[in-house]
Amino acid sequence: MKSGSLYKVGDNDQRPWGTWHVLDIGDHHVVKRIVVNPGERLSLQYHNHRSERWTAVSGHGIAEIEGTEHALQLGHTVDIPLKATHRVSCTGDKPLVFIEIQYGELLDESDIIRLSDDYNRA
Repeated sequence: MKSGSLYKVGDNDQRPWGTWHVLDIGDHHVVKRIVVNPGERLSLQYHNHRSERWTAVSGHGIAEIEGTEHALQLGHTVDIPLKATHRVSCTGDKPLVFIEIQYGELLDESDIIRLSDDYNRA
């Protein structure tokens, strides 16, 4: 485990909207593969300790960053600055799959501040 990350390669979780899986960890970065099921979306959230870059690898979706919508499909990349509000939704009939690279001093699930959530999570 590298400093600044509580993740381990191979960590994964099932969420109401889909799944995530940790692919790589380095000094001050974590790489995840995220799958969002059709019709689902993540919570509207922000992070105090990390920024993110998302690159779509299959499916179609919308990334909302600070209230602006960005189309996500194969090869599209969006950057989420530190403390920017954001969420992603799958708009196609197949799962949206994207690679998330987290950058920062503290990389952990505890750095998710949810503002709104379809699944009533805190």
